[in-house]
Amino acid sequence: MVMRKAVESDAPFITELVRQLDYDLPEEIIREKIIYFHGLDNELLLVCEEEGRAAGFISVHFIPQIALKSDFARISYFCVDKNLRSRGTGSGMERYVEELARKRGCDRIELHSHFRRTDAHRFYLDRGYIEYPKYFIKKLDGNI
Repeated sequence: MVMRKAVESDAPFITELVRQLDYDLPEEIIREKIIYFHGLDNELLLVCEEEGRAAGFISVHFIPQIALKSDFARISYFCVDKNLRSRGTGSGMERYVEELARKRGCDRIELHSHFRRTDAHRFYLDRGYIEYPKYFIKKLDGNI
């Protein structure tokens, strides 16, 4: 398993995985997001390769805390190709991000996972995550 920063040529692959997550964005927007991530210090968009081919992607954000000693990491998107799941790829990717977070002085990793993603919930619980019951959102465009 090789973890690397996403590059523009990953746009078709990431677009397909984003669609597997039930988001329908044009490839051009994904390409723009990849370019955007490259200019940021506290944000990473990573691709996992296995045997020379892309297998998954994960985006992680390192968030400084003003009132706490340690910062935290947030996983915003995480997907392994549906044809490659249950082979340890996701576990390896999660461990990689955990190590990055530790090196950056983070004391926790947070993520949001929609209630319908029950397989993902089991995955996270099996890796030591705990469910935190309150999550608030304010939609600025009126759509949910």
